[in-house]
Amino acid sequence: MTRWSAIAPKGRAAPARPDGLREFYENPAVPVASGAERSRRQALMLARALGPVRAGARPGTVLDIGCGDGSAAATASAALPGHRIVGVDWSQDALCRAAARIPYVVRGELGNAGLPFADGAADAVLFSEVIEHLVDPDAALDELRRVLRPGGHLMLSTPNLAAWYNRGLLLAGVQPVFSEVSMRGIHGRPGTQVVGHLRLYTARALRGFLAACGFEVVRIAGAPYHDVPRPLRPVDRAACHLPSLASILLVHARRRRE
Repeated sequence: MTRWSAIAPKGRAAPARPDGLREFYENPAVPVASGAERSRRQALMLARALGPVRAGARPGTVLDIGCGDGSAAATASAALPGHRIVGVDWSQDALCRAAARIPYVVRGELGNAGLPFADGAADAVLFSEVIEHLVDPDAALDELRRVLRPGGHLMLSTPNLAAWYNRGLLLAGVQPVFSEVSMRGIHGRPGTQVVGHLRLYTARALRGFLAACGFEVVRIAGAPYHDVPRPLRPVDRAACHLPSLASILLVHARRRRE
């Protein structure tokens, strides 16, 4: 989970009390990183997509949008020697922490004036567990598509509404994990920490949404959730072999060429 602006992008109506949302995501107690295994799997997917930097060729530019503390970008950097990783976040506190892990950090956000990059500037975008925090994911994907070159790679991860345990919880009448009904406390579901999830996706919904936003889905994979109770972790890892049941959805998509 990363800290990212939940206010509406330009041209859209803002939600109630946007200042309160900003304060929530700037709170140091709100987590800015998710599990290391998710970051590792996502980095390997990206490394396979970009490949090594060839002699005489320019390095690829990878933007980690909503980089949080930079842990995911640092993992990606280790798997992508020679490529340039740029962490982007609107939280100054998060950027200060990210700067200790990666050489390039830029303050920017998906709303208001948009990201501070030219059209087609990026070869790849990491979008790690950000989309579930957005009021307007459609406008966010439009902006990511703008900064990606045609054929550029989008590596998106997000919690899976249809994770194996959520299916059982819903059958029992229990609020599913990852979903939240309040910004002040947890009600009706396992867990104790509010993290500000506004939207949740299944693999099928995410595939359709990305296609509607101008992306071609190359692959959907699964990743385990670091907060699953220890006795259930072998089951959670096994569920990754069937992404529609996995805790975390990892998506490799490409910007369609026009």
